[in-house]
Amino acid sequence: MRCATHPEVETNLSCGRCGRPICPKCMVQTPVGTRCPDCAKLRRLPTFEVSSRQYLIASAVGVGVAAVAGFAWAMIWNQIHFLVLSLLIAAAIGYAIAELISLSVNRKRGLRLQVIGGMSMVLSYLVYYLFVPWLDLYSIIGLALGIIVAVIRLR
Repeated sequence: MRCATHPEVETNLSCGRCGRPICPKCMVQTPVGTRCPDCAKLRRLPTFEVSSRQYLIASAVGVGVAAVAGFAWAMIWNQIHFLVLSLLIAAAIGYAIAELISLSVNRKRGLRLQVIGGMSMVLSYLVYYLFVPWLDLYSIIGLALGIIVAVIRLR
């Protein structure tokens, strides 16, 4: 037999899927055996294939949720000055941002969506800061916690 891609090379190997003869240069080792380059083409999982339109939708949802959540965070803080509550609210906001972004793009995942989620959490904190204009350690730790929750949820 001769390799289908390199006709000058003799071989006894063939693709485990289509049966085409392949040489050692062409062969691709997969978990289910050797394959020709055409049969071994690996695609990204559909979960990680996000279109530009979906990124725009995710950004719009992230900004909207961040604005509302940041305002709610500030209003709750103005009513109840319990420091640990600020951490819990920030984590809940991070979760809500990530969950709504994920739902808006059909449960897609990816690095850019993680960035959108993290930046939305930062925007939420900025809205919070407009209404509660003093820095405290708990709100900054809450911001970090919210970013971590949002990023992990979109991973």
